[in-house]
Amino acid sequence: MGVATSQLISKYYERYRAIDVTFTKEVIKATGLVPQQVFLKCLGETWPCVIHSASFDGAKIIVNSKTNLHEKIQKANNLVSLRFSFRLSDKVDPLLFFVSARTAGYAPYAGSQDVAMFTLSFNQRPPDDLIEIMGRLLDANMNSSKRREDRILLTADSMRKIGLTLKETAVLIQGVPRRCIIRDVSFSGVKIIMVGVAKFLVDKEAAIRFDFEDPRESMLIRGKTVRAEDVEGRKDLCAIALNFDEQAVPMSYKMRINDFLNKVRADPRGEQAAADATG
Repeated sequence: MGVATSQLISKYYERYRAIDVTFTKEVIKATGLVPQQVFLKCLGETWPCVIHSASFDGAKIIVNSKTNLHEKIQKANNLVSLRFSFRLSDKVDPLLFFVSARTAGYAPYAGSQDVAMFTLSFNQRPPDDLIEIMGRLLDANMNSSKRREDRILLTADSMRKIGLTLKETAVLIQGVPRRCIIRDVSFSGVKIIMVGVAKFLVDKEAAIRFDFEDPRESMLIRGKTVRAEDVEGRKDLCAIALNFDEQAVPMSYKMRINDFLNKVRADPRGEQAAADATG
């Protein structure tokens, strides 16, 4: 996680304040949430809990209700604290912080008498760390539609900022693995250079592999080849445009692309820097 400016954090807070983020497995991975270290605290006691969803105004948590939790909450006039824990790629220890809140209600979860879902309302604006982590995810999700066609030409600098380890990778076309070189990337797809005959490589099911660092991860994104053309001066090569299946694009990929585009937009070198970086 980079160090966001106060201006960017304020933008996240105002723009996405009321949007609930459901903590699916993909969101947990993308944000670095450490579920085992999340708990509810009330009058000095703690209860392990699962974050179902959260916004900048509050959260919904799932907790074992067959304890003295209800009694403690009543004694505390509904005042509690929720501890968050996030794993950061550049830190050994997880980021830990509490958010003070008030319980606004609860109900049995999935019909169980042993487990309840509590609705928490934060007492004040949450820490900047939470706003930055969730804001990056929400901003990437919005811009993946708004800026889906913005292309990023892969140079040594852009690859470093995105965290892409190599241009050379593998692409599966109709299930057959082939080697290729990635020319540019976007939220919606990629352009690659590979050996082959252009007219035989259009409108084919495909999947391309990406290897990233900081944090290190690999992903295979499915899609379809939509255009192909010969490479001038090389009869053995063709350039292929591959559009991703929107449902198959990992959130962490969207966040990497969005972080880069935000950096380009804020680059003090101005419009020329943006034009060079995005091809």
